[in-house]
Amino acid sequence: MHPLDHPVWNALATRQKDLAEGGALARRYPPAMVPFAAMTDASPESFAALRALMSPSDIAVFFTTEPLTPPDEFKLLMAKTGEQMIGTPAAVPADTADIVTLSADDVAAMMELTKLTNPGPFAARTRELGTFLGIKREGRLVAMAGERVKPAEYTEITSVCVHPDCRGRGYAQMLLGAVARQIVARGEIPYLHVFSDNHSAIALYLRQGMEIRRRMHITVLGRAD
Repeated sequence: MHPLDHPVWNALATRQKDLAEGGALARRYPPAMVPFAAMTDASPESFAALRALMSPSDIAVFFTTEPLTPPDEFKLLMAKTGEQMIGTPAAVPADTADIVTLSADDVAAMMELTKLTNPGPFAARTRELGTFLGIKREGRLVAMAGERVKPAEYTEITSVCVHPDCRGRGYAQMLLGAVARQIVARGEIPYLHVFSDNHSAIALYLRQGMEIRRRMHITVLGRAD
């Protein structure tokens, strides 16, 4: 199986194994980082192991090649498809002084921006999963992108977002290229996930030179307590 067919499991078994919670049947990231989980299979035993990891308020987000059907002990909160895209986005001419590396001091602003733009799950410790870059205007964070799930030699680009007041200036393309270049410089391969119905984002990534590798199923589960 290709590492990206089971990205969360393979990340938690390789480069991010020190972050893994769980065991042989089910694993997840610490919820304060991202709510992503994975199982070895969809057996009752694996679902039971997953449930044991979760508190009543936790959610578990899955990226799978086939639809995931949970048992009655779980609530199905979301089931959508996403496109898994791979490749190195084209470089975009930019004033590199505009792009800064975000630190722990920027977490509140990062969470505010992601809450406004909703690029996907972003929590208080998501920044610890990799390098995040941003663009600030008059001291305010207006755009950012970073790294997240890292299976084998692949590194996911995530949280590509721009404040509504600053769209149309090429900030997303600038940050996408900058994050991709730092991934490639380490000898890794960039990839990302985008919902299948987010046509504008898919078009952007295709224009930047990325290509669709395959369709994934994105499922969000909660405990049925």
